[in-house]
Amino acid sequence: MEKFVVVTGASTGIGYDSSRYLIEKGYSVFGSVRKAADGERVQAELGEKFIPLNFDVTDYEAIDAAAEQVSQRIGGSGLFGLVNNAGIAVAGPLLEMSMEDFKWQFEVNLFGLMAVTKAFIPLLKKGAQAERPGRIVNISSVSGQFSFPFFGAYAGSKYGVEAVSDALRRELMIYGIDVIVIGPGSVKTPIWDKRGGVTDDKFKDTDYERQIKIMESITQQGNEDGMPVERVSETIFTALTHASPKTRYGLYNDITQRISRFLPARLMDRQIAKIFKFKVKN
Repeated sequence: MEKFVVVTGASTGIGYDSSRYLIEKGYSVFGSVRKAADGERVQAELGEKFIPLNFDVTDYEAIDAAAEQVSQRIGGSGLFGLVNNAGIAVAGPLLEMSMEDFKWQFEVNLFGLMAVTKAFIPLLKKGAQAERPGRIVNISSVSGQFSFPFFGAYAGSKYGVEAVSDALRRELMIYGIDVIVIGPGSVKTPIWDKRGGVTDDKFKDTDYERQIKIMESITQQGNEDGMPVERVSETIFTALTHASPKTRYGLYNDITQRISRFLPARLMDRQIAKIFKFKVKN
């Protein structure tokens, strides 16, 4: 009995690898890509069980058209799951970031997630051959529970994902649709190569010029030391298939990420000031 999952942002990173993993486990995957050429490439690499959907999560009409495409393809079967993975990272000092960049971060990571969810809810209600209603897996981040300097816009969007996911899980209980959050730490993916053009020059001659260079170094090191993307794919599979999944799976790189949100905020402020060499005024 064929089971279908929709994965957004499937051209690279977590979306690509989770599509690969699900297909290896016998599932058919509808993966969203923004460029038709990417869809063709991924299908050539993953096989016919990968069906590309061409839409950007900020294009609501295209999302609705994709949902109709999926509905026609699967008939009355319904969806086994929806993995909301598509996202970008826009970094920089909040006071120096343009409002356009700030809004774009939320348009993709939060509003796009909700648009996709609303479009595919009817197919999730049907479930997989009436075995059970489909599940929603929302990809958050360690930044969904802890805000680091210069990642405020990204963290804000992921805090929003966490809050919306909790509300959705409780609202969708009437349909039996579960909502699970996965919050990884640094993962070896290209997301920070698409982080909205943060460079030393962009914030040159601001009060944060020196700290931006430190941030770039931390980001690069975090990517190099990041967890294998397969770890996230395995957790997505668990969230979709476990009889009693957790409501949230936190995937941490080290003990610091695990405990940072529990430490006193003022203590963390002081530690962060040391890391970024802030000259703190009392």
